[in-house]
Amino acid sequence: MSPESKKLFNIIILGVSFMFIFTAFQTCGNIAQTVITNLNNTDFHGSGYTSMSIIYGVFSASNLISPSVVAIVGPQLSMVVSGIFYSLYIAVFIQPAAWAFYTASVFIGIAAAVLWTAQGNCLTVNSDENTIGRNSGVFWALLQSSLFFGNLYIYFAWQGKTRISESDRRTVFIALTVISLVGTVLFFLIRKQEDTTAPGEEDSAKEILGDISSAQNKMMRAVAAFKKSIKLSFTKEILLLSVTTAYTGLILTFFSGVYGTCIGAVNRFGSEEKSLIGLSGIFIGVGEILGGGIFGLLSKNNRFGRNPVVMLGIVVHFIAFYLIFFNMPNDAPIAPMEGTDDVAYMIPSKEVAIFCSFLLGLGDSCFNTQLLSILGFLYSEDSAPAFAIFKFVQSICAAVAYFYSNYFLLQWQLLIMVVVGFFGTITFFAVEWQAAAALVARSSDYSSI
Repeated sequence: MSPESKKLFNIIILGVSFMFIFTAFQTCGNIAQTVITNLNNTDFHGSGYTSMSIIYGVFSASNLISPSVVAIVGPQLSMVVSGIFYSLYIAVFIQPAAWAFYTASVFIGIAAAVLWTAQGNCLTVNSDENTIGRNSGVFWALLQSSLFFGNLYIYFAWQGKTRISESDRRTVFIALTVISLVGTVLFFLIRKQEDTTAPGEEDSAKEILGDISSAQNKMMRAVAAFKKSIKLSFTKEILLLSVTTAYTGLILTFFSGVYGTCIGAVNRFGSEEKSLIGLSGIFIGVGEILGGGIFGLLSKNNRFGRNPVVMLGIVVHFIAFYLIFFNMPNDAPIAPMEGTDDVAYMIPSKEVAIFCSFLLGLGDSCFNTQLLSILGFLYSEDSAPAFAIFKFVQSICAAVAYFYSNYFLLQWQLLIMVVVGFFGTITFFAVEWQAAAALVARSSDYSSI
């Protein structure tokens, strides 16, 4: 197998592993608040929104140390251990207890930071400036396939149900735990970093992930990685991209937790309201997969760079927000277990609701594939710290969004996303123009990125 084939193999295995783990986790996040609402009449008292807020809050803080962890442990083992913690979090729902639920939320926040930092490093080391766009698209399409499979099961299993029984809950979460463990095991198939490092990447790979035989060297690399993260945090490009990244954190919260809860709370959807949560997740996944696949396949023929894709993303999202504002009751995100009978500016339409799910996924893939691509291009020699900063900003904004989702009506949540999305698009444009100028200066062919 040629070096390039090995790199592509690693990217595919990376994507498939994430697909399994996030089939479990994203399905869990999509139905968590609905399941917990049904549990709150028992001895269990907790909030899915609060759990997610804890996860993303700890996630954001842990990104400060995750490059050091990856430097010491290595990306492969980092992802394996993190995958185990994801599985443990999902397993908590089999027999929920509030203390275990919130404790697991803390641990998965730490694991998520390490997992995504290792993923960014693995993606970058197995790419170059000619393949980073393709590989980002391939990885994103495989990752977001996770939204399809788990939610397809939810759609059929919960068809016609207005309340989720204990048996229904246990069946779903046992299956999701097993799926997550399968994805974790698949990480072992990724070829060792030394086998996939191209000559031009050798020095940077050794700087972050070199020989770990010496404990002193491990500590030195850990400190170096931490200092690199702090230094990169204050560069002009990272500060500008942080606004775009903040928007992806807000939209992540909305489509992965809030929007499904809104759909499940609309009583006018009748007996289908709970199964529609699964259908919504499926169409979010279809949008994500379509976007990741198209932008990955077309990246080599894109002579205009990344800006048109990001522009498409913000336009698609603004259309989705407008339709959701007209279609969904304002109190849907914070409705009680009985749901809401309120009406927005039109009679709630299932078709419009599901179409908006597709638009949310498509727009999200536009932003994330291009962010992964530009970070891998700009920081090919500092991939672990750069992706740690990316996830730090994204996760802290997701944590804030999950927190205010407990209190804010739908209209205010949509307004926040519109404002941040607008400014995030502008700042991305500014960085992309600089990247294009830098590439021209290096006498490279920009159309191949």
